Amino acid sequence: QVQLVESGGGLVQPGGSLRLSCAASGSILRVEGMGWYRQAPGKQRELVARITRGGVTNYPDSKKGRFTISRDNAKNTVYLEMNSLTPEDTAVYYCNADIAQAGVSLLHSYWGQGTQVTVSS
Repeated sequence: QVQLVESGGGLVQPGGSLRLSCAASGSILRVEGMGWYRQAPGKQRELVARITRGGVTNYPDSKKGRFTISRDNAKNTVYLEMNSLTPEDTAVYYCNADIAQAGVSLLHSYWGQGTQVTVSS
């Protein structure tokens, strides 16, 4: 079994910053691509950022500049640094990882349970 556990969400004032973390654990041979997505009330889940095992990052144009994704391969952990937050950033943030496991020929995509980020004064 594999688990992704997010942490770091919470309430922050407009203009503030937060750092989210997501650690993968369990029966893992190797973690490939990792990413962060978010879902606001009444909206579809959207990509915030992704990062390859080698550190190549990908951001949608709307997310460039205020969000920074990074990872620690030794800890199977991905981070999301968020700055200059606005109320429009309020959402549940989900971690995603493509994981190779022993005895399984294909990568499997796993999701965390989500962490709430609320931007409000």
